Amino acid sequence: MSSRMIAANGIEMFVTEQGSGPLVLLCHGWPELSDSWRHQIPAIAAAGFRVVAPDMRGYGRTSAPDSIEAYSIFDLVGDMVALVAALGETRAIIIGHDWGAPVAWHAALFRPDIFTAVGGLSVPPPWRGRERPLDALANSGISDFYWQYFQTPGVAEAEFERDVAFTMGALTFGGVSSLFVKGDHGFLGDPAKIRPRPDWVSADEHAYVIETYRRTGFRGGLNWYRNIDRNWELTAPWHGAQIHQPAIFIAGAKDAVVTGILGGKRVTEMERVLPDLRRKLIIEGAGHWIQQERPNEVNAALIAFLNEVR
Repeated sequence: MSSRMIAANGIEMFVTEQGSGPLVLLCHGWPELSDSWRHQIPAIAAAGFRVVAPDMRGYGRTSAPDSIEAYSIFDLVGDMVALVAALGETRAIIIGHDWGAPVAWHAALFRPDIFTAVGGLSVPPPWRGRERPLDALANSGISDFYWQYFQTPGVAEAEFERDVAFTMGALTFGGVSSLFVKGDHGFLGDPAKIRPRPDWVSADEHAYVIETYRRTGFRGGLNWYRNIDRNWELTAPWHGAQIHQPAIFIAGAKDAVVTGILGGKRVTEMERVLPDLRRKLIIEGAGHWIQQERPNEVNAALIAFLNEVR
């Protein structure tokens, strides 16, 4: 694997890349980096593809604009469109995990001329509801969902940046067992709870992520959440639209995102949005960080899909 900086869509993007052949973009989620695809990049490259994984807007070594409005779904998809062009390509297959999944789904929705196939890990495809997402939560009597907690600039940042090593352990190692903020411990939970490092992330890999977030802070990624209602407004022209490209979905059976109040129904009904869904793989015993937790199964499924649609 090699890495470099690329100018695209008015920002500087740090990318890791390997291989040659049809272009595959891998979009990470929150709070991650392109490093979260470390198991997929060499495997997909060895299968005959050109693989490029960027640090997404606001993360790692990629630019982090100050304005909250600079993190709308149009900006995030625009980054991927511009990245394809900057790489000298005209088409790509796009795959995303966590927040990277909505980027991938919307990229396929907005620009089917560029993105010929799409994959999402852990987050189902969008189905635009009848009202703004935050309004829908409030109107349902919910006031402690993590999306709501993340809205006010500085609040979540203060909690997460107080002790970055504790934060990344809590978020990554299963310390956060609920998507709701309850009690006196904020989103991360009781600091006295021991969170042992699982065997799917090495000490060096975990240290790299901690060091990076100590340097960058968390505001860039949190600003993605602060555009949730704005994204609902911006995507009005695509209300009820389908994604017609070949698609794959992969998630862990123990992932609270796909079993919770928002994700469960969308997983069950995703064929409404994806009429050419080739595979829906739910991996038993796995959690949210699926491509790191179960790389062999994820790689096998992704490579089979990529070979099918190449």
